[in-house]
Amino acid sequence: MPSGTRYWTVLDDGMDLVRPADHWLRHLRFGQHRAELTTKAYAGDVALHLSWCKRTSRDWRVAARDLGLFMVWLKYTPVQADGSVGTVVSGPGAVPVRGERRINRVLTGVRGLLAHAIRMDEVPPWVLGQIYELADTRDLLQEAHTEGAGLGYRLKARHRLQEPESQVDRTSDEAVVAMFRACRNARDRLIVLLLARVGLRRGQVAGLRREDCHLLMDSRALGCDVEGPHLHVVRRQNPNGAWSKSRRSWVMPVDFLVVQAFDQYAVERHERLGAGGSDLLLVNLFRPPLGSPVTPDAIGDLIEALARRADVDEHVAPHRMRHGFASNVADAEGTLDEIQNLLGQSQPTSAQPYLHPSPGRLRAAIERVPTPRELVDEVRR
Repeated sequence: MPSGTRYWTVLDDGMDLVRPADHWLRHLRFGQHRAELTTKAYAGDVALHLSWCKRTSRDWRVAARDLGLFMVWLKYTPVQADGSVGTVVSGPGAVPVRGERRINRVLTGVRGLLAHAIRMDEVPPWVLGQIYELADTRDLLQEAHTEGAGLGYRLKARHRLQEPESQVDRTSDEAVVAMFRACRNARDRLIVLLLARVGLRRGQVAGLRREDCHLLMDSRALGCDVEGPHLHVVRRQNPNGAWSKSRRSWVMPVDFLVVQAFDQYAVERHERLGAGGSDLLLVNLFRPPLGSPVTPDAIGDLIEALARRADVDEHVAPHRMRHGFASNVADAEGTLDEIQNLLGQSQPTSAQPYLHPSPGRLRAAIERVPTPRELVDEVRR
């Protein structure tokens, strides 16, 4: 856009905008303030559905009545190296090319487009009944009910596959130490600590500005009343596409290791760029364009490269490092509300999926359970 803000959209074979999809994606980016990467994911989902409609001679406005067939097509139809969609591979023993989780995500994008198009009077209202069924709140968990509220109604997706349970695990401290040692410069060491020791998402790391970093014991000279070294995590538009998923801003305390890493990186950056470069904290120092901000994708690529260089056996990713941070706080007897605030979550229960107790803490929990005297005597006999 002329403002410099970017979003992803959908083009047809003639490289023209697909207006309904573009209108929805722009609404997500600018109306709902969603991240650029969110529009990228949804644009790909919508493109798959529109491609299926075209290949099967269906009008996308009313093709929702055949979403079951679309799900089969998604499961067995690969995308070629040039971006085109291949032919359906069907029959007994065919190998699926997309799993349940990926198919459900595509369907989420399709439902979002259709629901928006219904509001814009571009799709018949009856299509809403093809993608959602009306459900009441009686089937929700007790914790999801609002105190004092009566019976409520909600829309429940009609087409959804049962996903296999796969809990995101924590990155081990051993892997973090190995990757830290594999770093070849101060900037990369700081990135590892911001992910593993501060628990930021990669978009939040890439979106940090130098003005957000208050590393003095007394920050009143900076106009800040927060005590001790800390970071201000702020959701804002950034030229590198970095985006904080949390809608609210919060203060993140940091320890002496992170402060030292900041100091070493500040010296390294000044030696390479002087006072120049982007106002964003993390910038390119060793490849052109020098001084340009590091992107969230580049941080993901860096973690993959460090894991390979350090010969780490486990699967490592920025989000797993965030899980490791939350779990380490829990292992150090941090409470759920403390972890919630450190992660920038809105509710204490939002932090629950991030907690993965260490084996030592699980054993300690068992040893704290008192043993009945009678049982001890019986075992000793």
